[in-house]
Amino acid sequence: MAHRAGRRALSLPLPLLRGRLRLPVPAAAAGACAGRGQARLGSSGAAVQRAPQVAGAEEAGEDAEVNIRKKTFTEVQTEQLEQAERTVLIKCPPKLNEKKLLQYLSSHGNIKSHFLFENRGIHALIEFSEKTSIASLQDAIGIPSAVERHVVPFKSRIFTFMLKNPVGQAAEETPVHLSPQSHIPVKDLIQKLCHADSISSQMYILLNEYQLTEENIRLRFLACSLVRDFARAYFPDSVVRPFGSSVNTFGKLGCDVDMFLDFHDTQKRVTKMKKGPFEMEYQMKRLPSERLANQKILSVIGDCLDNFGPGCVSVQKILNARCPLVKFSHQPTGFQCDLSVSNSIAIKSSELLYIYGCLDSRVRALVFSVRCWARVHGLTNSAPGTWITNFSLTMMVMFFLQRRSPPIIPTLDQLKVLADDKDMHVIGGYDCSFVSDLSRIKPTENTETLDVLLGEFFEYFGNFDFRKNSINLRKGKEVNKPESSPLYIWNPFEQDLNISKNVNQPQLEKFVAMARETAWILQKEDKTQRMISKEPWGLAALLIPFGKSNPSKMKNRVKGIGSETIRNLLDSLKLNSANSLQKAVEK
Repeated sequence: MAHRAGRRALSLPLPLLRGRLRLPVPAAAAGACAGRGQARLGSSGAAVQRAPQVAGAEEAGEDAEVNIRKKTFTEVQTEQLEQAERTVLIKCPPKLNEKKLLQYLSSHGNIKSHFLFENRGIHALIEFSEKTSIASLQDAIGIPSAVERHVVPFKSRIFTFMLKNPVGQAAEETPVHLSPQSHIPVKDLIQKLCHADSISSQMYILLNEYQLTEENIRLRFLACSLVRDFARAYFPDSVVRPFGSSVNTFGKLGCDVDMFLDFHDTQKRVTKMKKGPFEMEYQMKRLPSERLANQKILSVIGDCLDNFGPGCVSVQKILNARCPLVKFSHQPTGFQCDLSVSNSIAIKSSELLYIYGCLDSRVRALVFSVRCWARVHGLTNSAPGTWITNFSLTMMVMFFLQRRSPPIIPTLDQLKVLADDKDMHVIGGYDCSFVSDLSRIKPTENTETLDVLLGEFFEYFGNFDFRKNSINLRKGKEVNKPESSPLYIWNPFEQDLNISKNVNQPQLEKFVAMARETAWILQKEDKTQRMISKEPWGLAALLIPFGKSNPSKMKNRVKGIGSETIRNLLDSLKLNSANSLQKAVEK
């Protein structure tokens, strides 16, 4: 019997990361821990002590957790990659006795942590204290029989365990705790939000329900480590690293795993000065361009995953894209994965967002709420298209927080001023330098609540002059658009790129209309009356598609917004006509 982990609906701030990764705790220590905050892992693995929850101290409790978290992004990633190297994944028998499973595995070495989850059957992620334990376990595991289909004899770290005596051992089945790997449906979330006592509390509840758990992050790093096992056959010193939403503290349960094959350590070793009278170097294949080399590397790795990778299905090699990649589904972990090569600027973008997410608890809560709102109203979509992406939305929230008075987060230029020599990086001619030590960044003096910030976000972008201005996180201010894209958001590092170039005018107008409507609802809402009548209120009301509760009011307000948009377009056309006439007269 398996029990899915429950989630409490709290009106108080929630820890940065959920999850119940099981750690061996001596009986005496377990008693000593009672009454204290449970030690947890941060959103990308950094240790966090859960702060005491005191009524009325929502932001203070969250910020206490953030301040304790001192590890840099690089330190956290290195730690997680090392943990993944000591980890195996086991598909368990249907009738599972968890205690007996752990007892057997312990005969191969000390188990540091483990958890169980559901993915086409129960799976166990087991982290050993030493890598040698994995070799010992592999020696005891047999090759599948080739009765129906022949097998490829690649010995991975993914195993299947079956009961030798299913009938006799079924009686020993015990209930097991399963770690959730997906978030609750929006309709269930809305019910939880209605029990909160403020919009701030609602936003922290949403964050707690949607953010990656520590177990899910472990699983993501394991998926990268398993791909690295294939890459090692050709490139022994390479590393497969996750980037993007899996590590930047803004990942949602169910999001894809972006990973890249990193040769940085190999290149450092090649350029290192050698002792002795000779200049020495490897003989290596030389190709006309880095892009061609990346395409060939991905082509080979993609073939390996497709032909030999256990559970790697639907492999697609998209080699002619701007950034060549291999897409595949990793069935054992349940993830959709994108693999690229040497995507160093992407990892710097991940680190920048990681820093912003760690600086202030309100940052992540606002991002998750805005992105959930956008998805409900059809402003974003998981498929490529002309709509605003989650990354663009996240950058818009960051820009908004930079524009507050006083600012809640610093600009990229301000972070660069704090950088020391080890933080200086130029990648492909682009300046990617900024401070990595969180303790060197001065905390904000801004004390605005999330209730205020949510409404102000929609007010700000509902009235933003998108025709004239662009969004620049490096400067933290509105600047004239360098070209005519409807929405222009400067790439923080590759300053000649617009990260929202895909967005067309109708999608931008839809966003502006929805932002204005949302700001109107938050301003006019009578929370007490809605609670008495048991109607969704606050953030919960925003997660219901507009028009369902009162179509006539929605129609009138959208009509007003549409009329204003039309008036703006007519004014623009009149201005252009006047300018054309003036030029003709001057000629």
